[in-house]
Amino acid sequence: MYQTTVARRVEVCGIGFHLAQLCRMAICPAPANTGIVFERTDFDHFRIPARTQYVAHVAYSTGLVRNGVMVCTVEHLMSALFGCHVDNAIIELDSVEVPIFDGSARQFVEMIQSAGLIELDSPRRFIRVRKPISVALADREVTLAPAGSDLEIECTIDFDHPLIKRQQLSMVCENGTFRDAIGDARTFIFFDEFTWRRRCGQVRGGSTTTAVVLTRNALLNSDGLRYRDEFVRHKTLDLMGDLALLGYPLIAKVTAMRSGHALHNDVAAKLMADTSAWELVTARQL
Repeated sequence: MYQTTVARRVEVCGIGFHLAQLCRMAICPAPANTGIVFERTDFDHFRIPARTQYVAHVAYSTGLVRNGVMVCTVEHLMSALFGCHVDNAIIELDSVEVPIFDGSARQFVEMIQSAGLIELDSPRRFIRVRKPISVALADREVTLAPAGSDLEIECTIDFDHPLIKRQQLSMVCENGTFRDAIGDARTFIFFDEFTWRRRCGQVRGGSTTTAVVLTRNALLNSDGLRYRDEFVRHKTLDLMGDLALLGYPLIAKVTAMRSGHALHNDVAAKLMADTSAWELVTARQL
């Protein structure tokens, strides 16, 4: 019914997946109607709201830019905040990239649980989709359509790899769903792609401790998979993190077919641009 924030500041340190730079990150309490805001403490505490209009980089992750200052790889943290129902928080960073940890959102969920949540004296607001909005590119597509009173997601992936193939996950985002269903699903990368990107100076923080690494027919991680369908679970995690940049909890039926960060952010931007396609409501109006 009411907006939330974390009850206390929690801090952690880790490296980024793409640049491998060490980053000290903190999740801090914030007043009602602040939303999620990134604060670069190494740039005179410059702030970047976690909103769709600041998305500027969506190649292999989602990055935000404001006045030339960037925050990279925000999707796992945003997904955890979204899934744990954190409406307001200041995210302090002393580097450009959010830490990757084990490639999932587990560490972020644990931080939020450690901090605890408090309710604020302001009604929680939701974006409710009123008519379908869709973006497509070849055989990839994302659609947002009207739903009941929850966020419903159907995510499908299809990879020519014996451990992945076609996987589908359908879920309704209720209390506990994020943590139990997708929160600890790790990002994945193919070894051949990992090798050439590493030669280009990318994925410097990538390893079997920060991602699931796949050869052409097998898995390099000695600890195996956390779920048989861990791949589609992680893609759903990414999808939720990108949609969290709308700035409010979303009430919609989301259907994603072979999608990625670019399509996720395109459909969010298209929704925001069409004011007849959505409305802002409180919990009492659901």
